[in-house]
Formats: sequence, structure tokens, C-alpha cells
Amino acid sequence: MRKFTWSLGLLLLPGLGVAQTRAAKPAAAPAPTYLTSTQQLTLQAALEMSARAQAKAATLGKQVSVAVVDASGQTIVLLRGDGVGPHNTEAARRKAYTALSTKTPTLALSRNARANPDTQNLNSLPELLLLSGGVPLLHNGQVIGGIGVAGGGSPDNDDLIGKAAALPEAGISTP
Repeated sequence: MRKFTWSLGLLLLPGLGVAQTRAAKPAAAPAPTYLTSTQQLTLQAALEMSARAQAKAATLGKQVSVAVVDASGQTIVLLRGDGVGPHNTEAARRKAYTALSTKTPTLALSRNARANPDTQNLNSLPELLLLSGGVPLLHNGQVIGGIGVAGGGSPDNDDLIGKAAALPEAGISTP
């Protein structure tokens, strides 16, 4: 009987080692996440924001070009106000893209770049435009697009007009 108990112990010993090894292993790492959910601006939202920007410009006696880009930088709306110079249309698009890309209103970005030698070279990047009038569009704290305004007559006007495009009723704000 003693041989049998000892033999049984030898048979069970490797199984106990495996059980101990399994118990000692850390929990498996969670599977990587390959997709994220994003909020996308609709054409209707872009048109409404453009209309609000143009209405604000009208209160200042100005006609402006307005661009709205989505979270990937693609143009949704590009409007040129009556009598606005053709260069303002491209400027509005690049201001919107710059605000989206840097997550910063271009008025602040421009002023910061001039004051900081380390960031002055931002103007050398092909799509960035360090002129006032670009404003990031936020939803729940996330940048979901940008709006660009050109032709408002001054840096402060362009910035003010861009910020007037917010849609608070839809949770879309500007900084």
C-alpha cells in the first residue's frame, strides 16, 4: 500500500505543478482596440455654421469666405461672400484646416508663433496658415472639425466671426 501511495503521489505531482504554474500566470492582456468611434459633422451642420458666420459678418458690415472641414480635414462647405477676393476662399479653407490640425484658434496660434522662436517655423508647413479666422469645432471636448473665415477686415473680426458659428443646441462649441 505504501508503494501505491507513493506512486500515486508521483503521478499527481506533475499535475500539481501545472496547477501551480497556471495559477501563477498573470491574467491575459486585453485585446487591442483597432477602431474608435468618431462624431462626424453633417452637411446640415456645416451649412448652419456657415450661415451663422456670415450673419455675424453682416453685423460688422462684412462679406466673408467661410470653410468648414470635418475631423479628417476634408472640406464640407466652402462659400465665398459677394465681392470677397478670390485669395480669401483658399485662405478660409487653410485656416479651418490649421485650426483642426493644431486644435487651436489660429489667432492664438499666430500670436504664439511670433512670440516663440521654437514655433515660428510652423508657417513653413504646406497646409498650415497662421492667420486669424480659423477655429476648432468641439463636441464633448473632442475636436470634430474646424471653421475658417477670411475677409472680415481684421484678425479680431475673423476670429469673432469664426467663433459665432458654434451650435450650442447640438453640443458643438468653439474655444
